[in-house]
Amino acid sequence: MVTNTSCKCPRYTYKKGQVYYYSRAVPIDLIEHYSCKRIVLSLRTKSFHQANLIANNYNSSLEQYWLSIRLQQCKTSMLKFTKDNNDKKISDLPTILDAKNLYFDVKGKGKPKLFFDTANRNIRYLVDCLDNRPLDCYTTKDASQFREWLLKKGLSNSSLHRIFSGIKAIVNLCIKEQGLECQNSFSRVYLPAESKATKRQPISQNDLLALSHKCYEINDDIRWLVALIINTGMRLSEVIGLLVSDLNLESDIPHLIIQPHKHRRLKTEASERIIPLAGVSLWAAEQIKSTILEGFCFPRYVVDGICKSNSASASINKWIKSVGSKNNVVHGLRHSFRDRLRNAEAPTDMIDQLGGWSLKSIGQTYGNGYNLELMYKYILKISSNDKPDG
Repeated sequence: MVTNTSCKCPRYTYKKGQVYYYSRAVPIDLIEHYSCKRIVLSLRTKSFHQANLIANNYNSSLEQYWLSIRLQQCKTSMLKFTKDNNDKKISDLPTILDAKNLYFDVKGKGKPKLFFDTANRNIRYLVDCLDNRPLDCYTTKDASQFREWLLKKGLSNSSLHRIFSGIKAIVNLCIKEQGLECQNSFSRVYLPAESKATKRQPISQNDLLALSHKCYEINDDIRWLVALIINTGMRLSEVIGLLVSDLNLESDIPHLIIQPHKHRRLKTEASERIIPLAGVSLWAAEQIKSTILEGFCFPRYVVDGICKSNSASASINKWIKSVGSKNNVVHGLRHSFRDRLRNAEAPTDMIDQLGGWSLKSIGQTYGNGYNLELMYKYILKISSNDKPDG
């Protein structure tokens, strides 16, 4: 700090050259509300008297502001002495249910039903445990109590992290949108480390062949669904949301188009793509086109315009396990798809393009990607031996 020792400066000011500056340390108990430890402002004057007036003005405003913060903190601290949740009468801030409604209004536009269901479930848990209180009436002690309540319900550490993450997002948005002077108590609580997720394993080549042969043999819509995934690597939600019009078998190179629909959003921008069809996947597409004239390819898994991926996953996984290893699941087909393309020496960025995986470099966003003919060449390589003899 540069000071002028030739004359006495007004309180909380100093001179830099001939200009007065205001300088005030942030009180320790309020430091969390600031991004710096000291407030320094140019008073834009060389006059002692004007500097004194402006500095006094700043002092008065700051003292009033700091007092309001301390009073709010005091009000929150006093809640522990109230009886029967009378905290609702003390605070006029939005409640957690108000915050959830605001969250839906601001961020819910165009979101799928799962977005609302997840948020509603998280807040329902919170209200069941701690009641519907104003945001400044929850403390870190309450958040710790909520954590223990969830653990007693048998939730995993991963679920715990997801629930707290969802609640923190709702509270943070409300605080920012309405300019509230309160803390998010749910962002300060300790959460145990997430359990290490079990890595999904690709399905072995022998099991893939067995699945392909069973699909040909049984020849129904569930087997068509599995067969479509085997040589395309689609996500389960992507294949369930397919329309008959997404299957283009009249082209010189038969292919399917994965694109967003009202009934099914895509996971990422890279998910929108074209995949050539060959082998058992082409066979499955042909069965669908010859059986269903229009609409959904798998209507049993679309109810009231909503794709029921969870229902499909449970029944399909059960069947896949019965054919091969007990550890096999439908998502393992996607892992196998990538491994098989690697073994066929397909370029990495082509593999990303075929599987709809997020692009890993800016260069991959340039141009239109690989053409259908070249992708078809590699799809043929990995699907040449999946049809049973005869």
